[in-house]
Amino acid sequence: MALKSTIFKATLAVADIDHGYYADHALTLARHPSETDERMMIRLVALALNAHQLQDICQGDGTLAFGAGLSNVDEPDVWLRDFTGEVKIWIEVGQPEDKPIIKACGKADEVIVYCFNHAAEIWWRGIENKLTRPQNLKVYRVPTNASQALAALAQRSMQLQATIQENTLTLGDGVNSIDVELLRWK
Repeated sequence: MALKSTIFKATLAVADIDHGYYADHALTLARHPSETDERMMIRLVALALNAHQLQDICQGDGTLAFGAGLSNVDEPDVWLRDFTGEVKIWIEVGQPEDKPIIKACGKADEVIVYCFNHAAEIWWRGIENKLTRPQNLKVYRVPTNASQALAALAQRSMQLQATIQENTLTLGDGVNSIDVELLRWK
């Protein structure tokens, strides 16, 4: 018998001071049976970091949502689509292989990878030379201590505040807060 995804609900208040974007997002996250709380929370962070693109790229007439991710390799973990359904931003979380990343670069205007955990540096050294060609690709490293701390915020029902200022995201639940300062690798 196949295991089902676990459903998490989150209310995410985004205050992106860097981009002048302020909005509340009611989110449903389906955590695949093989997905960890850490990875799920990185998906949520990726959405928060790119929420301003709803206004910047789509002028408010688009959809920023979680994709099927681990359940369907043809969908990203998070994506931004305009009102016509065209994929503007394709976001992957973790350490994906080079071929799916390159394929995604052909499907979307921009592709962003948020890698995390202790093996990220090894993954990047092994894949970096294969990803020099795509000009619409960005790769960020989430520090391990921050990604592990994010996992502690995971609850079946979450009320979260994300503040983005000077390229640092602070994610909190009213009791605990975690600062995430990304390292850009590409």
